[in-house]
Amino acid sequence: MSFIPSEVSFLATHQEAIEQWAREHACTQASMIADHAAARTEFGDYGRAVIELISARRSAAQKFHAPSSSLLMCHESAQQATPWQVAAARAQRLRELCGNEALVHDATCSIASEGLEAQRAGLRYVGSDLDAARVAMAVHNLAAHRCVRADALKPVVPSADVVIADPARRAGGRRITKVEDLVPPLPDLVAAYPLTPLVIKCAPGIDYSQWPGAVTVASVAGAVKETCLYTEQLGGPSREAWVIKESGELERYTSAEEPPQAQVGEVGRFIIDPDGAVVRAGLVRAYAARHGLWMLNEHIAYLTGEEIPPGASGFEVLEAVSMKQLRQVMKRRDAGSLEILVRGVDVDPDALRKKLKLRGSRPYACVIARLDQGAMAFVCHPRKHYDGDR
Repeated sequence: MSFIPSEVSFLATHQEAIEQWAREHACTQASMIADHAAARTEFGDYGRAVIELISARRSAAQKFHAPSSSLLMCHESAQQATPWQVAAARAQRLRELCGNEALVHDATCSIASEGLEAQRAGLRYVGSDLDAARVAMAVHNLAAHRCVRADALKPVVPSADVVIADPARRAGGRRITKVEDLVPPLPDLVAAYPLTPLVIKCAPGIDYSQWPGAVTVASVAGAVKETCLYTEQLGGPSREAWVIKESGELERYTSAEEPPQAQVGEVGRFIIDPDGAVVRAGLVRAYAARHGLWMLNEHIAYLTGEEIPPGASGFEVLEAVSMKQLRQVMKRRDAGSLEILVRGVDVDPDALRKKLKLRGSRPYACVIARLDQGAMAFVCHPRKHYDGDR
């Protein structure tokens, strides 16, 4: 549940007491009834807000580079906050594109997770949001930077070098996949800032095929977090995959690296499922070329080779069989558990796992892909992670 401005004011002015109380109370699901009663006794009508703040901070601790115990947030704003690793990579990108002291206007700033990393990167920053409570939290979180209440479609920083916007990604409980369905719609955002470069954060699965500018797709620790669109003032049509480690270390793959043709061949020692950012950015061939891999099928994103790339994981191949043979092979190999990956074939991994009736004792993996000769199942050892010693 979100806060109202008076609750934000209370939380901001009672930080020390709240932190002390948080150290003495678990605030878990099991203790929630007792904790709510204790919070009401200690903080009166603001007890609910205190519990909300403590729970949100604990649930989102990994999202922020700064200690979350110093930040104001509610559950909803914490869930929506950009992970610090992605925001930091974007801040560095904006420094490259717009200059070291560029003025960034974050037109949907919420609690300023983007602003925290812009500040760390030395960029000048102004945040705005329609929600007064979010603006108040952003002001507290940023301290040295300005935040104001404003509609994202009404520019309030005419001198901005670049505008960042994060339209709502869900409508009616469903994830939005078309840019025209964003809230506010992408065409309206672009029209509102005709002369200012615009950066639009979107859900990972957004259809960007008709976007004329640059696109980046970012993942953190293997999980795809967002697709980001850049208007043409920030560069022509290009695609980048940002593969970011939990530490914030960034590895970029770009459409400029993409070879004109896919290298396709027989299965090697390992099958590698590229990072989701690479796949969603359409840069599987670039990833393969950089790491000496090749494709099993030019239309399927599985790669193969003799080594697992640094930071990646793969599956050591034991044998390739038809789908009809899979149950017999799993029985022969005494399979008791099975990780199943599927591309290009209409197979539900959970349904297949039940159908195989695994009763053995050994773990395996199975990579199912449509090749030129039809669907093939590659029976593999369990997933292996690059260990740096090969």
